[in-house]
Amino acid sequence: MKIALFATCIVDAMYPEVAQATVSILRRLGHEVTFPSGQTCCGQMHINSGKFAQAEPVIAAHARAFSSTEWDVAVSPSASCVASLGHQQPMVARRMGNEALATEAADIASRTFELSQLLTDVLGITDAEADLGSYFPHRVTYHPSCHGMRLLRLGDRQSGLLRSVEGIDYVELPLADACCGFGGTFSVKNPEVSSAMLADKVRTVHSTGAEVCTGGDASCLLHMGGGMSRFQCTGNFEGTPDVTAVHVKQSSSTEPRDDNADHLTAVVGAGDDDHLRTSENETSPAEPSRVQSGLRVGQSTVHLARILASTRQDPLRVQSEGATVSGGSLR
Repeated sequence: MKIALFATCIVDAMYPEVAQATVSILRRLGHEVTFPSGQTCCGQMHINSGKFAQAEPVIAAHARAFSSTEWDVAVSPSASCVASLGHQQPMVARRMGNEALATEAADIASRTFELSQLLTDVLGITDAEADLGSYFPHRVTYHPSCHGMRLLRLGDRQSGLLRSVEGIDYVELPLADACCGFGGTFSVKNPEVSSAMLADKVRTVHSTGAEVCTGGDASCLLHMGGGMSRFQCTGNFEGTPDVTAVHVKQSSSTEPRDDNADHLTAVVGAGDDDHLRTSENETSPAEPSRVQSGLRVGQSTVHLARILASTRQDPLRVQSEGATVSGGSLR
């Protein structure tokens, strides 16, 4: 089968190893992989911000790139971008009065699959160890991205493939269906809310004791990995087996009062209301005490494709084995 790879802009710019892993998996199965030139972005950032006029040429560029070459199906290691192709692109083109582009975009979207969709629904892969030779002997938890879960309705496709990897110690993530707080432009426009959601997500990842948190969207993993990295940097843990304190505080001052300024504080590793406790004589939120439940050294994020591409002959290493972690993401 001839499979066209839609790498996505964030994978191309930040995580090219994810695209390489996707190609490796498909070639291992005997398929021809082609990379349509001229591809850039799906336009999701523009569309989510209501910039339909600016999104139209981006959609047109995607349509041109994937109409310029022959392929049977297309694949992308991003549930978010695949969802945008089908859910947003035709709608925006029609809203802009471009019916021809809407039809072309819908046709391309109908033949474009997220990686786990392609593997399970099209190629019939259900056992990663037997069919792909996947090997990753580490404790792993999994975050299902919002678009994969709610728009593509991936169900257990990604987690099922993960569970079948040889040697993996798979552990469920508490409150897995909660958003990580990225939401594309949401994290830029609503940083305080996004950071609070991220703190909750990182706290649940830590509770699993997993070395790695994986998922199928590089954008979510970028957000979560960056959060892990920032949280780790707040504790003095160099050379020690555990972070002694993860104490993340983002404060914004309101109007000053007679005693001192009120502070809004988000804490990772403490109870949800720890920062609200006051004594009888205090009139402002108390400074959170240092906690002893920080992130483990070596906890990081990594895309599902890289775990599926890992084999006994060419294993993906984790930080404890000497792998590099940049911005909380396994390299």
